Amino acid sequence: MSVELLDGGIILSFIEDDEAFTGSVENRFAYLDTNHDGLLSYPEMLKELQSLRMIETHFGIDVKPDPEELTHVYDSLFLQFDRDSNGMIDLEEFKAETKRMMVGMANDLGFLPVQMILDEDSFLKKAVDREFMKLQSDVST
Repeated sequence: MSVELLDGGIILSFIEDDEAFTGSVENRFAYLDTNHDGLLSYPEMLKELQSLRMIETHFGIDVKPDPEELTHVYDSLFLQFDRDSNGMIDLEEFKAETKRMMVGMANDLGFLPVQMILDEDSFLKKAVDREFMKLQSDVST
């Protein structure tokens, strides 16, 4: 994990860079697709959702959520990704929902930078790293 400065513009720029965004999404999808069938099942996606710890922490402090509430949240998130409701998530569904969620985060953040703690393999960290490399390239030219 690392502490990074991030704003909505960095996220949007990452999404608009089709090569960087698509490559990151494809890599994450391949990592999650443990049986290599080209689809994410509920158990495969559940590991990713659990790693986000969306309601298991409150301002960085672990809390014990109601198991039924937690199951409902994970089921709802899976359904958001599974746009055709076939019980599996394909790469295009994964990419589309990831993009939708990241655009939502960008819009919520706006253009004032905030400090965030980011996991090294998160999409947000990849966006920050891409922006840093872009700035380094601009400075050296």
